[in-house]
Amino acid sequence: MKRRTVLGGLALAIASVGGGMAVVLNRFAKAAPSGSPAKYPVTTAAMQERYVDEVRAFHKYSAYSHQAIEEGYPNIAYLFTSLAVSESVHARNFKDLLHGFGVQPGPVTDMGMRVSKTKNNLKEATTVEADEINHKYPAIVKEISAENNQKAIEVTTWAWKAEEQHRKLIVQMQENVVKWWGIVSSRIEEKPVNYYVCQVCGSTLIKVPKDKCPICDSPASSYKEIPPPPGYTTEKK
Repeated sequence: MKRRTVLGGLALAIASVGGGMAVVLNRFAKAAPSGSPAKYPVTTAAMQERYVDEVRAFHKYSAYSHQAIEEGYPNIAYLFTSLAVSESVHARNFKDLLHGFGVQPGPVTDMGMRVSKTKNNLKEATTVEADEINHKYPAIVKEISAENNQKAIEVTTWAWKAEEQHRKLIVQMQENVVKWWGIVSSRIEEKPVNYYVCQVCGSTLIKVPKDKCPICDSPASSYKEIPPPPGYTTEKK
């Protein structure tokens, strides 16, 4: 099956969340701030960068999900699918901010990704998430804080905290993979879990919180269960 077809199938799976991803995201989207690129030049540039990175992250994790399905690791594929949905929420938030500034994000044509074996994809994902958590997001928050657009600071902080959740989930999968891949991957596949993503901030959990989202304080009803990707099955062949 060609990758384009598989990613199309993944998009259909994601669209089934809450009766349609676009509907769900619009429903939970908060009003974008008013302003202009002239008033917030640094923030506007940062939101453009974040939007591009999150769109690329969506496609990267979607491709990683397909690769995991191909290799027979459905639960790893399910994790990557859930991370892709979370990244799409972040991209939506940054796009809304740009619209509030009267800016239309340009098309993201260069995905800039390489898809390897699932073992390597997990390692790469851990490295990228760590870089964003430890370096990229702190730098961006510091930069945009000078212009004091509170909504931009808020959604950027949301994405930052969600990436921390991503890293924890990936590390749980990836721990000791390099040395004990066969054993670890088998154990992963023995314990399937469900993933839930907050449609306001992209928080990604394996269990819906009792009252509210730990990142954005939205009601627990803001979480939607993410459907497994096409080809997902826990039945042994």
